[in-house]
Amino acid sequence: MSSYDKYQPELDPTPLSTRYASAEMMTIFSARERASTWRQLWVWLAEAEKELGLPIPDEAIEQMRANVVVSDKAFAVARDYEAKFRHDVMAHVHAYGEDAPAAAGHIHLGAKFFTDNADLIFQKRALDLILPKLAKVIKNLQEFALKYKDMPTLGFTHYQPAQLITVGKRAAQWIQELMMDLEDIETVRDRLQFRGAQGTTGSQATFLELFNGDANKIVQLNEILCKKAGFKSTYPISTQTYTRKVDLRVANAVCALGATAQRICTDIRHLANLKEMEEPFEKSQIGSSAMAYKRNPMRSERITALGRKLARLPADFTATFETQWFERTLDDSAIRRMDIPEMFLLADSVLLALDNVTNGLVIYPNVIRARIDQELPFMATESILMKLATHGVSRQDAHEEIRVLSHQASDVVKQQGGRNDLLERIKRTEFFKPVWDEIDSLVDPKLFIGNCPKIVEDYCNGEVAEKLAKYKEALDKAATAQLSI
Repeated sequence: MSSYDKYQPELDPTPLSTRYASAEMMTIFSARERASTWRQLWVWLAEAEKELGLPIPDEAIEQMRANVVVSDKAFAVARDYEAKFRHDVMAHVHAYGEDAPAAAGHIHLGAKFFTDNADLIFQKRALDLILPKLAKVIKNLQEFALKYKDMPTLGFTHYQPAQLITVGKRAAQWIQELMMDLEDIETVRDRLQFRGAQGTTGSQATFLELFNGDANKIVQLNEILCKKAGFKSTYPISTQTYTRKVDLRVANAVCALGATAQRICTDIRHLANLKEMEEPFEKSQIGSSAMAYKRNPMRSERITALGRKLARLPADFTATFETQWFERTLDDSAIRRMDIPEMFLLADSVLLALDNVTNGLVIYPNVIRARIDQELPFMATESILMKLATHGVSRQDAHEEIRVLSHQASDVVKQQGGRNDLLERIKRTEFFKPVWDEIDSLVDPKLFIGNCPKIVEDYCNGEVAEKLAKYKEALDKAATAQLSI
């Protein structure tokens, strides 16, 4: 693979291109793809202008079509021209002219057309690449949630034991947040438009001159260009660029995925510490270089790190948008060359890793049950109080008896490091004799999970399944992502 086929950062080396992102995403933002897309846009412009009556020779268009893909030699030629002109666009115009000499006088006719349109094409392609990957992660968790919809587990509020939920219910919460990301990314993808041929400041003056004042031909020109590039329409108003608000809208949707990924993987990391859930761990994988027994949640930690970076990129896009003056300033160029590829490479990397993790989550039911058994006796006391009331026992008297025994059991747990023996204490206390035979049936964990199984079923088989149906073809072909660890 030539260096021109792979995304290369402008300033510093990045692990995104060597460890984390997919080859498909790196290709979209490679130097060759960028320059070749510029050439393709010049071809489309020349074809459309000829169709509308401009005298562009067939030979010129044929030579342009034959040399759309930029060769290594052409890159070298462009470098020489850029050293002379100090202008990367004109460098590639001249390099293309050497490859297609019959077209040399027709390339870039109308000007200020291709760089922004190319960026819109790249973002559209990148969005199309990440959407099915996000759907795959949701599908993984949908299957997981349905599988464990009935398995009780401790809920946590303030990271303190709370009312029971189910393992599937917790996963359904993760799904809901990812579904929000999917919907937001779909929205910005569907609303993405083309800049088209709008001229130097968006006045269309150059094209109006080319078409001898016929404004209808500019409309036709942009309709042809949109069809060739795969866009429904152009933005109604452009300056020298499409408004950088577009980049910010895309970033707000895509980068929010970073926050969701952090939230999910932080839960997984906490559950790994509790030994209730683990990410996939391969047979020969080393969890720690120093402590051989450890099974560190390395993949979830990686996702958290990548997600942290991704989630904070909108600040850059905000600043770039808000500091554009009038019809355009060039302080948007360098930062967008870094931020747009980085945003999509990060999102791609996060989704590949999330797919790998969510498709192999490991559950430890005995640990989950043991933790429930430590807390459930306290939670079951209200049921015991209610049952005693049916035997005519004063609730206030029963409350005091349970309060005393609960503090004793809590002392065993907290001060002595023992297990919760509240139920055994209740069974030994004469006051509770009327319900001794019923106590075990009152502390079945499934009595405390409320409507969790139905909530999971209704959501996963309803709204989630409906959304995933749109991605059925891609999901049917998708294999679990394998990571470079």
